[in-house]
Amino acid sequence: MHNDFDLIVVGGGSGGLAGAFRAAEHGARVALLEPEALGGTCVNAGCVPKKAMWLAAEVAGKLGFAGRLGFPAQDCALDWPTFIAHRQRYITNIHASYQQRLDKAGVALLPVRGRLAGAGTVECSNGVRLRAPRILIATGGHPVRPDMPGAELAGTSDDFFGWTAAPARVALVGGGYIAVELAGVLQALGSAVSVFVRGQRLVDSFDAQLTAQLAEDYRQAGIHIHFSCSVEGVEKTGDGFQVIAPGASELVFDQVLLATGRRPNTDAIGLDTAGVETDRRGHIVVDERHATNVDGIFAVGDVSTDLPLTPVAIAAARRLMDRLYGNRDRPLDPHDIPTVVFSHPPMGKVGLTEDQAREQHGDDVHVATASFRPMLHALVDSPQRSVFKLVCAGPDRRVVGIHLLGEAADEILQGFAVALKRGITLDDLHDTVAIHPTSAEEVVLMR
Repeated sequence: MHNDFDLIVVGGGSGGLAGAFRAAEHGARVALLEPEALGGTCVNAGCVPKKAMWLAAEVAGKLGFAGRLGFPAQDCALDWPTFIAHRQRYITNIHASYQQRLDKAGVALLPVRGRLAGAGTVECSNGVRLRAPRILIATGGHPVRPDMPGAELAGTSDDFFGWTAAPARVALVGGGYIAVELAGVLQALGSAVSVFVRGQRLVDSFDAQLTAQLAEDYRQAGIHIHFSCSVEGVEKTGDGFQVIAPGASELVFDQVLLATGRRPNTDAIGLDTAGVETDRRGHIVVDERHATNVDGIFAVGDVSTDLPLTPVAIAAARRLMDRLYGNRDRPLDPHDIPTVVFSHPPMGKVGLTEDQAREQHGDDVHVATASFRPMLHALVDSPQRSVFKLVCAGPDRRVVGIHLLGEAADEILQGFAVALKRGITLDDLHDTVAIHPTSAEEVVLMR
């Protein structure tokens, strides 16, 4: 039997596309299997449409400040159908760009599902079998509903992107990225929002000081957050839905969104047939070079044990293909990966939290913090505050963690993440002249 291709990529999301493009650049014959829209969750029901809605919410917030600054007051309610048309046009252009790039690269795009059918073989949902010495699995993940009564009455983040108006009353169940991001968007666009969090703080992988301030910023904006609140079910009532939770079951909502976790898309793709190892949650186990336990089979993105971030999937896929076809072995460094929650205001981090630094370095930790109101919020007398934090370790006070909550934190963090990776110290920051007046200057002024 002959090999039809050098590489078969199962899944056309961010990781799969990145792998296909890079392998083709190196001259590999590539087949990409994707039965749905190109771009996966990120482009179609994640990063891209989410950021579009976040930008709409940001504009709504600025328009709300206009009257306080002397501009004529005006109705700033979002016309959702008009905005959605712009959002979908943008996404359609991304799809077209992917298709053009695939055509130019000579990648064979097959609109089918793929299933591992033994060593070097993928069986397509149309019955065709393809062979290649290397297979990349990049099938991503999906949101899941918790096992509780009435879960089917609630939506998930996927359903949110089908909405054409802001519901008057919305409940979000969860305290992670998705719940926090959608809460800020919906509140800014006119919904009355309640968030039900099982734990005692938001986004618990972030620094506690920043998440506490974010919760306060949300409270000041009118969002109701119920901490230490385990939701037990959802019930339909005459005028909406009730979230059944201790002390909160009297609340009625027009929509309930569940943001309680995601699962990898590993069902029915033949992992058992091929003998590919998974962890207890179904993620494909990979080593530092994204190889599975089966020779010739690799995995990247949310389907694997990597951090579930789009840029991680892209970087991992590119480096994997550089190694397989470009004779360049440069594994992805899993440490000090920057990430941002697109809350209002955004919150970002890179490196260690204060608690993590103290676990690793003991008392040899220096923390610098700045808490302030950004200029625009001070001008309109808004209570929203920013918190910036540096975590340093060792006698040279090397910066091991940067944590930013505030306007433009998402843009500011990218450059400082490079500096942290290069081993910058607190003295290096102090030697850098500040750009004034900006929020970013606080990073080089903190002591």
